[in-house]
Amino acid sequence: MTLKAIKKEVYEANLELVNRKLVIYTWGNVSAIDRVNNLVVIKPRGIEYEDLCAEDMSVVDMEGNLVEGRLLPSVDLDIHLEIYKNLESVGGIAHTHSTWATAWCQCGRGIPVYGTTHADHFYGEIPCTRQLTKEEVKGEYERNLGRIICDLFKGRDPLAMGAVLTAGHGPFTWGKDAKAAVEHSVILEELAKMAKLSLDIAGGNCPLLPDFMTEKHYTRKYGANSYFYQSK
Repeated sequence: MTLKAIKKEVYEANLELVNRKLVIYTWGNVSAIDRVNNLVVIKPRGIEYEDLCAEDMSVVDMEGNLVEGRLLPSVDLDIHLEIYKNLESVGGIAHTHSTWATAWCQCGRGIPVYGTTHADHFYGEIPCTRQLTKEEVKGEYERNLGRIICDLFKGRDPLAMGAVLTAGHGPFTWGKDAKAAVEHSVILEELAKMAKLSLDIAGGNCPLLPDFMTEKHYTRKYGANSYFYQSK
């Protein structure tokens, strides 16, 4: 894919966050990586979505240096870069402060697997990071947040769990490209809402989906012998 095409994809993915009502004002950002040329395309910081066009997307190298574009990249750039550097199968990242998912972040709690809707999309509990220390916040804040996200995924397949909650902050999602990352943001928000409603209905003690059901529902879509979609 050309750099121009990636910029268009990232621009459209950012607008999709607005269309899905997952961001307001300048909240949130989407990026994608060109792994052939080691370039990242990301929404510029502090610009409202209606004022943007595809050519406004910032292009940076893997050290965060602006190589194309007139606007500074998102303030969350270093978080994205840490994820791209450490989770090499990730091709696109989305970040929001969507209401239901962020509520779980603010509680510092992961989202357990309560039902098959969750298991169809995310393989296991959606994890929440620890809080950053005072020293980590005073230092390389964004980079350190990216690092603790990546620490959670050591030894895990990031494409089987395309979401993370950051304690006190908000959710990050990812996938093979920017479009997939946004799709995971949309699904995560619905799952966060379902989980909270389930807990409320159950009086705070909702049963977990059995592991064998989680395994079945995830692998029938994404396993080696998947059969969920039309065969090709």
